[in-house]
Amino acid sequence: MIRFTVGSFMIYHGLELFSAEKMNGYLQWDLFKNSESAKIMVYAGKAAELTGGILMFFGLFTRIAAIILIVTMAYISFFVGHGKVWYDDQHPFLFVLLALVFLFMGGGRASLDHILFKK
Repeated sequence: MIRFTVGSFMIYHGLELFSAEKMNGYLQWDLFKNSESAKIMVYAGKAAELTGGILMFFGLFTRIAAIILIVTMAYISFFVGHGKVWYDDQHPFLFVLLALVFLFMGGGRASLDHILFKK
């Protein structure tokens, strides 16, 4: 259930990739305003959330999905946010911690990984 929930949240946030209004809003953040690569960074982050969320939801390549989410959410926690994981940036950091669990434990029995690649 936890894997489905994490995947669902990431899919929800990743779907903002298809909203020009939301994406333009992110480009107005101070961190991205004067950056030449801002558009690439914002779109890559949302694409990573969507891709990692879909893979996590279905439990397909779960450990790869976990790495994608760890890198993305850690960047959000420590660079987009200010590393205040005990207060302001706790939500993206919680996704880092949850993804660490799936990195070490895998997708479980109710995953496509288990169905397709069981030993």
